[in-house]
Amino acid sequence: MIIIELAYSFHLGSDKNKRNTSRSSAKSNRSGSTSLSNNAIQNSAGLTKVDKHNYRKYDNNQNDIEIIKGSSSLVDDVKKLYKEEFDEAKEEYNLKQIRDDRKIKDYFTHISNNEKNDLACEIIIELGDKKYWDTKDDEFKRRMTNVYKKQIEDLEIILPTFKIASAIINYDETSPHMHIVSVPIKYKSKNGMFKQVGKSDVFTKTKLIELQDKMRTLCIASFNKEYGLNNVLKTKQKGRNKDINVKDMGGYIEMQEELSKNKERLEIASIKSLELDNNSNEIKDIVNNLKNAFTNKDKYVLNKDDKDKIDKFIQQVDSTNKEYKKMQKLSITLNDVETELKENREKVKILTENNDALNIKVKFLEKKIDKQENEIDDLKEKNSKLQSTINFFENLFDRLVKFIKDKMFGKEKEREDYWKFSKDLYTHKIFSDKTIESIQDDYIWNKENDKDKNKGKDDYEIEI
Repeated sequence: MIIIELAYSFHLGSDKNKRNTSRSSAKSNRSGSTSLSNNAIQNSAGLTKVDKHNYRKYDNNQNDIEIIKGSSSLVDDVKKLYKEEFDEAKEEYNLKQIRDDRKIKDYFTHISNNEKNDLACEIIIELGDKKYWDTKDDEFKRRMTNVYKKQIEDLEIILPTFKIASAIINYDETSPHMHIVSVPIKYKSKNGMFKQVGKSDVFTKTKLIELQDKMRTLCIASFNKEYGLNNVLKTKQKGRNKDINVKDMGGYIEMQEELSKNKERLEIASIKSLELDNNSNEIKDIVNNLKNAFTNKDKYVLNKDDKDKIDKFIQQVDSTNKEYKKMQKLSITLNDVETELKENREKVKILTENNDALNIKVKFLEKKIDKQENEIDDLKEKNSKLQSTINFFENLFDRLVKFIKDKMFGKEKEREDYWKFSKDLYTHKIFSDKTIESIQDDYIWNKENDKDKNKGKDDYEIEI
């Protein structure tokens, strides 16, 4: 199994120009940025610039972009979001203002001209680098659409105060990446509108780091699911991620013991090799100093001591060869162990990342369930109150019908008045067919059994 480490980037446009003079200058610039480090969207001019870049409007090339949220106009999308999110708060604020010059006509324009707040924020998300994507075809790259769509869904769940106006994927650069333009919202503000733009409240340093960690974990999980792979993320810089320690893996103690034994073998082999080198020089001297036999010049005379030394040397060579073979096997074993450890580390990393992704989703699902349960409890309470109200009015209605029916047993004049009143209620659909029929039955019965009746019954029947 080939496991590849992929880089992940979650970049939030910064606004490092904190001085009012710098920000004021940026606001008045056509581009909306200063010469200092600043890539935040400060005003409508800056928004238009981002619109042209993200949508490739400067070269009229929209084939290599994919819109997954919003329309073909970033400016319109942000204006629409401003209207939906802030109009109610703006109107409430304006009602409290005595002076007309303090009222806000259009919040979008108000923030665009404001030197303290950015108009919107841009986040760029990228998985994988140029080296990785250069080997992939267009069909493979385009599947990142599903991965980035999931990133949008996850971001909206994790950070609900970050309202997304637009999300676009660019496929024409070194690697597929996504541009997200959103408006961070601050609620329950003490000054001004109760609902405002609030980048510094939404994106504190701690919150941003936590958000980046969650998003990168969820991204690799979505990527592996989409492509059917088991790739892992490259370790995050600045030490915020921890690698799996070998000692935490199963079989580590056994491996350590085996490595300790092999270390001893290596030391023994090293000593034998040194002895062999020394003895080899002595044997060379013996051979060089051999004398020819008197009886045969092709034969040499070897005394007993020298013979014993040569025999001992041969034994040492044999022994060293055996140790060498063992070392060869040991080397292969050590390489296998190293490979296994590496694969295990990668497997553990995959499982850890998948588990982290699941934990993130579980936590937010639990929060969602808790919220829904609270909403259900509220609905149950409202339903109970509503049912009580319904019961009250049903009882009241029944009493009204009974009251009218009782009047059918009264005097003729009174009976006729209440019958006319009942027909009016029926005409205005207050009484149902069943109710008016029930009242009419009582009316007819009393009419027919009235000893003092002077009229026929053709004047009281109605069409139902």
